[in-house]
Amino acid sequence: MRRVYEAALGEHIATHRQMVMLSGPRQVGKTTSSRASAPDHRYFTWDRQSDRLLITRGPDAVADDLDLHTARSTSKSVIFDEIHKYRKWRSFLKGFFDVYGDRSTVIVTGSARLNVYRRGGDSLMGRYFPYRMHPLSVAELGSAELSESEIRGPVRIDRSALETLLELGGFPEPFLKGTRRFTNRWRRLRAELLFREDLRDLTRIQETGQVQVLAELLAHRAGQLLNYSSLAGEVNVSVDTIRRWITALESLFFCYTVRPWFRNVPKSLRKQPKVYLWDWSGAADAGARRENLVASHLLKAVHWWTDLGLGEYGLFYLRDKLRREVDFLVTRDGEPWFLVEVKSSASRSLSRHLHYFAGQLQVRHAFQLVFDLDAVEADLFEHETPVRVPALTFLGQLV
Repeated sequence: MRRVYEAALGEHIATHRQMVMLSGPRQVGKTTSSRASAPDHRYFTWDRQSDRLLITRGPDAVADDLDLHTARSTSKSVIFDEIHKYRKWRSFLKGFFDVYGDRSTVIVTGSARLNVYRRGGDSLMGRYFPYRMHPLSVAELGSAELSESEIRGPVRIDRSALETLLELGGFPEPFLKGTRRFTNRWRRLRAELLFREDLRDLTRIQETGQVQVLAELLAHRAGQLLNYSSLAGEVNVSVDTIRRWITALESLFFCYTVRPWFRNVPKSLRKQPKVYLWDWSGAADAGARRENLVASHLLKAVHWWTDLGLGEYGLFYLRDKLRREVDFLVTRDGEPWFLVEVKSSASRSLSRHLHYFAGQLQVRHAFQLVFDLDAVEADLFEHETPVRVPALTFLGQLV
């Protein structure tokens, strides 16, 4: 399956000198897309002993292996996978890029956020561009081509693709297998790697069993406000420990948080975030799973648009002390752009809260996404008043 990230990485390699820093969850397709975008490449992974030995000998040893010292050497593509597990990885990359960057194209991939674990070494500022890789989405199933604008034109996508995404998630392997039995086994193995290997190797957290209990609680709270005190009581640790553990789970791409937007919103909530899962199929409740799927599509879009340099984009939710709420707000360059409210059924009338916040924030677009509406071949972003729209069509216009 071709991913849209292959086109982005291929364009980067052709036009930029900076390294690629490609981060994302385990098994989301980082290595596959990196190798596809640079067909003639050399691949090093920290998980292979021979590669570890070579990398720890330093940049010159790797350059010797790549034959970059000879006068006849030509530019080569190099992929360093999971190198963030090396304590001196930043110093290694800086040294390699500063000396051999004019003779190589470097792609660095990792299943932990590469800007989080700063275990010494010099800054890589100016030497790389970040790209954040997400699971499959409705729009990516329709087209894997780069778009010059944020919003795509309407595309025709089979409803069964959305149903499969909703049921099995967007990670490529379980999606392509298409069976619940395989997905259950795949998810169990992924969880074991996350909690028994990544959490142990990349953090100082020893209580992996309790962190796994916390993760299960978060899966049952997908789409809900985070109540740190309640979670602390259930896991039997302090509130500060819960905050630290959730930050660790975010850095390992288990979950992410969406914070409230409070500018121009009287009596707005200001602190409590909502929590969502990277693998939305793990959300316990069907309604929460739909909301989580939409949240993940929107997060993928704002990351994609930002990483491509189209502007600065953000994802928030809206809620005030009068309990008026809209699920999502997308901002562009610090200003509200469009609102999204998620509904399962078309029988629901247009949300009064959507109308209220659309007027309060003066957004250009306000959508009530409905999952059981049939897709339409129309550009939904032509609407400039609050409107009910098919979820399938709306999601197909993102990334």
